[in-house]
Amino acid sequence: MPVRFAAPGGRTEPPNADDAAAWITGALPDGWFTEAPEVVIDRDEIIIWGRLPRPDLPEDATDADRAAGQAGRIARFREETREARIRVARQVEHRYQRKVAWGARCGETSELFTHLSAPVMTRLRQPERQVLDTLVDAGVARSRSEALAWCVKLVGRHTEDWLEELRSAMTRVDELRRRGPEA
Repeated sequence: MPVRFAAPGGRTEPPNADDAAAWITGALPDGWFTEAPEVVIDRDEIIIWGRLPRPDLPEDATDADRAAGQAGRIARFREETREARIRVARQVEHRYQRKVAWGARCGETSELFTHLSAPVMTRLRQPERQVLDTLVDAGVARSRSEALAWCVKLVGRHTEDWLEELRSAMTRVDELRRRGPEA
């Protein structure tokens, strides 16, 4: 097992998961998805998204019929694969020391099955708390916690290019750190 370092704040980082998408793709039963799964990883959780085939519906099916058919396809997949998904998730959790969640996409319908909701502690000064309280008072969120999550989603949506550039730079730093100084 690789050496694990404590992150700032004393938290131990989970093992590297660079090969997780390939490992998971190889571990999944053939025929589950119409394409390779999308694997989304952070330090707490691995989400495995799979694309399912659209159900065969009549050509004159309404948008509501298509959405219902796609939701039904996802529900069937969730029930029929439950035991096998649990077996794969246990292997992934052991190997990468992160919780595993599953999601399915069918047509335009997406559903994320049970997934992790991690508490995050933060200290906010009055101006930041007032922003959260305004969102609560306006009914946008039910609590400061929900308001903060809403703000994070909004920022993430509007800064995706910058965040992707930052993630790429962090990946490059990780690569350099792994290689170490070359003699």
